[in-house]
Order: sequence, then C-alpha cells, then structure tokens
Amino acid sequence: MSLSTAQVQRPPTERRPWGLEWRSSVWFITLVVGIAITTDLLIYSIIVPVIPFRLQNLGYDGVSGLVGWLLFAYSAALVIFTPPIAFLSEKYKNRKIPLLLGQAALIGSQVMLMEAPTFWVMALARVAQGISACVIWVVGLALICDTVPEKIVGKQLGLAMMGMSLGFLIGPPVAGALDKRFGFRGPFIFGIIVTAIELIGRLLIIERKEAIRWDASFTNLVGRNDPSKERVAYGAVQGEKRPEETETPTRVPSHTQARAETERQPKDEPAEPAQLSIPRLLFKLVRSPRALSAVFLTLSYGIMISSLEPVLPLYLQSTYGFDVSKVGLIYIAAVVPSFISSPLSGWYADRGGTIVSTVVCLVGSLPFWCLLVIRSHLAYFITMFALLNLFATGSISPITAEFAMVTRSLEGVGCETLTDGHVYGAFNVAYGLGSAIGPVIGGQLYDHVTPNRGWLELCLFNAALVVVSTLVTLCWFGETAVIKRAVQYFRRRTSAKSEVDEGTA
Repeated sequence: MSLSTAQVQRPPTERRPWGLEWRSSVWFITLVVGIAITTDLLIYSIIVPVIPFRLQNLGYDGVSGLVGWLLFAYSAALVIFTPPIAFLSEKYKNRKIPLLLGQAALIGSQVMLMEAPTFWVMALARVAQGISACVIWVVGLALICDTVPEKIVGKQLGLAMMGMSLGFLIGPPVAGALDKRFGFRGPFIFGIIVTAIELIGRLLIIERKEAIRWDASFTNLVGRNDPSKERVAYGAVQGEKRPEETETPTRVPSHTQARAETERQPKDEPAEPAQLSIPRLLFKLVRSPRALSAVFLTLSYGIMISSLEPVLPLYLQSTYGFDVSKVGLIYIAAVVPSFISSPLSGWYADRGGTIVSTVVCLVGSLPFWCLLVIRSHLAYFITMFALLNLFATGSISPITAEFAMVTRSLEGVGCETLTDGHVYGAFNVAYGLGSAIGPVIGGQLYDHVTPNRGWLELCLFNAALVVVSTLVTLCWFGETAVIKRAVQYFRRRTSAKSEVDEGTA
C-alpha cells in the first residue's frame, strides 16, 4: 500500500517533537548507528587484553582455553538470539525500542563482568553482551536502510561500518592503559561511561515512520523497507521501469508465472510476498553452491580473526614479557591496516568483481600466517602482524558484498521476499558461528598441543584454512566461478582446434 494523507495525520493533542528534522535525518541516524557499532566493538575488544590476566589473578589454570569459552559465549548468544530479534523487529517495524533494550543489556553485562567472582558469572555477562551486539548488527543496520534513500544506502552503511575498525582501535590500548593506572575495574568503568553517553543518541532517534506523522515531506526519503517505495530488482538502475511494473510497481516478478499472478492482483492492493525466516533463508543458501561458498567464507573469516583473541595476550607475555598495557598497543597493528584494506577491497569489488578482490586478500594473507611463527625481534612480529591483518581484514568487504548479491539472486529469494533485518540477520548467524568456534579452537590448540608449540599450531591451522577458503573461492564463488570459466575456455579452445584440424584434413 502507499502512504496517503490520512496516514500522516497526527493526533491534535500531541506536540511536535523538538528537533524533528535533524533527529530523523539521514546523517544523524547514520552517526548514531556508527557510534553504536564503535561502542559494541570497543566493549567487545576492551576485555581481550585484560581478562586473561584477571583469570590468572583469580587462580584459574588453562587461561587461554577459558578465554576462548568466554568469547564463545558472546558469539553463541549472537547466533541464538539473532533470529528472534530480527523476526520481532520486522514484525512490529520498531527499531528504537530494541536498540534501547540492547543498550540496557550492555550496561548490565559490563557491571556483571567487572564484579564477577567466578568464571560462570563472566560467561553469563558475555551472553548478555552477545544479545546486545545482535541488536545493533540487525536492528541498527536495518534502521539505516529504513531511513536512507536507496541510491546512497551503500555509502551510509559504509560510513557506519567504519565503527568496527574504530572500536577495535580504541578498545585494547585504552584497556591496557586504564588497567595499569586504575586496576582491573578501570577499563569497565570507562566502557560503562561510553555506553551511557551513547545511550543518549539512541534516545534522540526519531524513526522515519514517526516523523511522517508530523511532516509528510519525510515520505521523500524512501528507505528500502518502506511499502510505498518502488521495488527495484538487484542490479537494476534506480528509477528504471520494467513493462510489468506499469500497473503494480511494488512487485518484482522473478519469472513468467509470478508476472501473471501480479497482473491478476487488484491495482489498489498489490500482493504482499511472503517473507522468509532466517533459518529458512540459511537453508536456501546452503542448497546453492555459490551461496554456500559465501556462507563458508564468512564462517572461515570469523574463525581466523577470532582464534587469535584468547591466545595473543598470552603469547606476547611469554615471548616478549608484555603486560596488559603493552598488549593493548600491539592491537593497533591489527586495526590500522583495516582502515586501508577494507574500503579499498570493497571499492575494487564494485568494479572488478568480488572474486578477484577476495582471492587477492586470501592469497596475500597466506605467507604472513607462516612467517608469524618465526620468533624474532618485536619489530619483526609487529610488521608481520600488520601485513597479515592488511590482507585478512580486506577480505570481509567483498565477502559481504557477495553475500548480499547471492541472497537476492536465488530463485524465490529476491528483494521482494527479504527485509534488511533478515539479510543482516543471516550474515550475523554465519559470522557469529565462526567467531564462536574460533576462540575455542585457538584456546584449545594453545593450551593442549605440544608444550610451547601452541602458537605454531594455531598459525598453521589458519594458513590451512586460508588454502581451503581460496579453493572454495576459485571453485564456487561469484556468478561464474573461476574454475567454471577455465573449463569453458578449455572446451572452446579444444572445439576450435578440432574444427581447424577437420578443415585441414
């Protein structure tokens, strides 16, 4: 249906909210979501250099394994609670309330983690943090898509996603410095203060559907989830009309039968396509080789990145004698390169395709996983670690782009059956599974393999995973996989040669 004048009527007794224009504007919504992502990653990363030493002080053994389980608790909650949060957000079309509840959960989890006397309380606090994280990653990104016009939604999402790198850049160094100056509680008090300040931004948000009640001009800022907007097939030019859309522009048929059904609909009541749940969407993805490759690469990326988190502080302590403050500084080498590689690989993926960009990043990271096992001067380690992250973090942009493209290209899973909450929820589940498995693998390898060789085993494991991911990319990734193109080229050459030979004979 379309937004009529009656739908934007407001109750005569209500007063116009102050700051309506800027509180519902594109720039403010993007800013709030970007800061929320920064806060989420800051809170997530702030414990990485601190918790291993805290567990040692509490008298626990096998610390890297325990840290791995704490990170697992966070990611497991992310996976488990993403489907219901995405479903409820889309069903009730409300973004602000889930964002506020998620922030409350984040503050409470930090207090629990700061005062936790035992490991199981820490694990419970990490579950609460995971619930808060899936709110911002599903609801927050969907809020941007609700607010932002289609033609600039990619740009605004890119700006908001810069919060990932910023959060990881700030978290570990600040945690190390505060822990050294004020003790264990210092980083958590800082996190609580940042979270409380960020809560103000979430309280100020006015969703576009509410802004329309006061000013009909807000209907001009059509987001991707608005029922009044013209649906555009993935890859089509914005504003381009197809013949079948002249009567029912909100329907994007995927084949002849769908077009016929659309034309039979009453002109004033276009059909409402059934939306897929996240489990059904994932089930459809794993049945397609191209989609399965995108899911696998998302999963493997989460494993590789998160497997180092419970191990790196302990490795730096045993190899270079680092304390908490120095461990935090090393993470700068992991984050700064991502400010270059992620935008660059995403830019090239838009122009040269996701396959080339992904393969370059994967192959580029492979030698540095191997070189990282060499114990040498600290400057050598920092250089190898920075170059590794330059390529490893660059792979997520083309993988994310491919994930979005393949979900919209599958038969029966086009734009008309997906909402932004469902798309980001599905990606969240795939990445969350990887980041749940990775810390457990890293912690167990570091603690239980041959003494003093856990770091070697972990780096070689990740190198092997890069090799498998590269093969998956070459065999199934993209609209036409590299191996399939090579086979087609070989067949054409063979056929052409046969024709030449026959002509000569």
